[in-house]
Amino acid sequence: MAVDATTATIPTSAVSTASSASSSSSSSSGSTSSGIADNFQSFLLLLTTQLQNQNPLDPLDTNQFTQQLVQFAQVEQQLRSNDQLAALVKIEQTAQSTQALVFVGQTVAVDGSTARLDGHATWNLNAPTSANATITISAANGQTAYSGNFNVDSGNASFVWDGKGNDGTTWPAGDYKMTVTARDSAGQDVAVTTEVQGTVDSVDLTANPALLSIGGKSYTMDQIKRVVKPG
Repeated sequence: MAVDATTATIPTSAVSTASSASSSSSSSSGSTSSGIADNFQSFLLLLTTQLQNQNPLDPLDTNQFTQQLVQFAQVEQQLRSNDQLAALVKIEQTAQSTQALVFVGQTVAVDGSTARLDGHATWNLNAPTSANATITISAANGQTAYSGNFNVDSGNASFVWDGKGNDGTTWPAGDYKMTVTARDSAGQDVAVTTEVQGTVDSVDLTANPALLSIGGKSYTMDQIKRVVKPG
């Protein structure tokens, strides 16, 4: 006896199988790729069930069947694209880690105002125009370790502190923060940015992205502004 396509129903076992497959896959992985795979398998199961139960005297319209096949191909292509993108991401991560190793032992400058004093501490100052700057260096507890005036020219300039305070006392090794206020010859405020300078001691390749250790602090490669040749 022919089955009318308009009244045909998908067997309960098929629906149950699709539901079971979807639930099993979802529990094993919650990623987007797994979700697409679930839909892909369910679509394939429903399509084959539909073909098995269609009315032989009134088969599925060719255009509708073609559209379903196109959808089938699109889902399959999306799955492959996701796998390829994941592979490209892994390759890029490996390349970044390899590039990070080049910085080990190099002296670099990164954005920041806190530098490590270990015999001396170095900051790079960047001003849009020449100005007279007041530099204040504070210890981790907020106590002022040094304060003085410094003339900065337009562009980059380095300030090296030997660890001695205004009274001649040598401060212990540790982290020190620099604060800069500056004015030009007309008395207008000038924004001066600071960078800290140090040697890259090691690279943590287990982090994503890789982290460079400079003076006990961690930085990513995109924070490096320049590589400085040791004087």
